[in-house]
Amino acid sequence: METRLFFSRHLLVLIFLLSLPLGTSAQEKIFRIGLIGVDTMHAVAFTRHINDTKTNSGCRITIAWKGGTPDNPMSTKYIEEYTRELQDSLGVEFVSSIPELCSRVDGVLLESVDGRPHLEQVKPVFAAKKPVFIDKPMAASLSDVIEIFRLAKQSGVPCWSSSALRYCEGIAAARTNQAFGEIIGCDAFSPCPLDEHHPDIFWYGMHGVETLFTIMGTGCKTVSRVQTKDTEFAVGTWKDGRIGTFRGMRSGKHDYGAYVFGTKGIGPSGGFTSFNPLGDAIIKFFKTREVPVTPEETIEIYAFMAAADESKKLGGAPVSIEEVIKRAGR
Repeated sequence: METRLFFSRHLLVLIFLLSLPLGTSAQEKIFRIGLIGVDTMHAVAFTRHINDTKTNSGCRITIAWKGGTPDNPMSTKYIEEYTRELQDSLGVEFVSSIPELCSRVDGVLLESVDGRPHLEQVKPVFAAKKPVFIDKPMAASLSDVIEIFRLAKQSGVPCWSSSALRYCEGIAAARTNQAFGEIIGCDAFSPCPLDEHHPDIFWYGMHGVETLFTIMGTGCKTVSRVQTKDTEFAVGTWKDGRIGTFRGMRSGKHDYGAYVFGTKGIGPSGGFTSFNPLGDAIIKFFKTREVPVTPEETIEIYAFMAAADESKKLGGAPVSIEEVIKRAGR
């Protein structure tokens, strides 16, 4: 009898150890992550990468709240497909509320494809004191972006947002690439389809705008914009006199990237490669609780896009980013 109990106990221990990701010991605690909103393929891409034993992340996406925005076709189109994939192929459990999700995880990925509900969806996360990454667009207005960061600071919860383009190899390295030297200008581009519920560039063009700021850095002073049926073109003037532009495309070949102008060289940055580098940055964030992109930079990115909207209404006249931020922060 005692021999049987001895082997039974050791068998259970062996089964437990084999169930752990490679490189994880029984003493190490897996950092549990919850998904808020699964109506974007980003939710699936991050789950596949973070939960892959080859990634050896020490993190695991374990649970999700389905979410969805009924009046947004991009939300309703794929939500059932992504829900099935997360449940059936990736073993993610679904719960009926955000507070329940927060009670069972250590950190949160807010993945809802529509930016409008992000402010309300993140409030229970702040209340639960869980570090959070908010996927693009961070919100559907500059005022909501500012309010999210205000609440994050008030609650003492680390919070950030980023496009995957920021972490793609060529774009991430452009600012320090010795072949370019000191960056004196940048022409960034990305697809820019529109959504009636978001300011024009917020919905998708923010990938190109984040590329622009990743390469140029902060300090944009004014923005002017031209729009046609198929193209967006926004010109930013930096405080040191440098000029950076964003081109958003709605026809022809769609791609991501930038052309970089430096003191030593001129050339392309490279474009989108994978979601995995952003996934790695998210893993590092959850382990360290250190925010890799400051609130000030993210606010300036969204202020650039909001100023571009105002410039459009003014027939292309330059609009001050500082003034746009002041008005949105009231």
